[in-house]
Amino acid sequence: MTRKAGSSDVSRSSIGAGPHSGRFRARAALVAGIMSAGVFPGIALVGVAASNAAPSKAVAARTITLHESGQLHRTGHSGLKLNEQGSASGTIRGTIYIHLDVVSPNRVTTEISIYPRGSSLTGTGSASYHVNGGTASFSGTMSIDRGTGTYAGARGSGLKFSGTIQRLSGAVSVHLSGSMST
Repeated sequence: MTRKAGSSDVSRSSIGAGPHSGRFRARAALVAGIMSAGVFPGIALVGVAASNAAPSKAVAARTITLHESGQLHRTGHSGLKLNEQGSASGTIRGTIYIHLDVVSPNRVTTEISIYPRGSSLTGTGSASYHVNGGTASFSGTMSIDRGTGTYAGARGSGLKFSGTIQRLSGAVSVHLSGSMST
């Protein structure tokens, strides 16, 4: 059997199923119409979200060893709660706020916040407390509970903190050391 020019052997099952066939174009038009009509908005949005999503960046955790000192002055008090403010120096420099609460004759709790430029670190702690004349001293442990900016996600536990309180003036000297991760 001889073939005529331009003829081809095409099986009947493949007719109408190619990308240029009428059935293919009809299905594509139907799907496009359904998606634009909002029948399947989730499907339409998945494609948009996936194409517009910024690539995620992995950030390696880092450990920072802290050796901080602060000289603070009383900004207020209520009963046995002292509010102090001053400057932190050492590994991290910035304004430091301490809220000391004398919870018993030999125990204090504290919340400490340090505000380096554009960031913050906040921690809580507990310490023994001893009075010796006009000076009181404290020594204990604390944890870093949160941070923002450069220190976002900061965490640390078992940090050592200690200091003295001049009972007449309310001036506080504080020292903090240990490690935290961000």
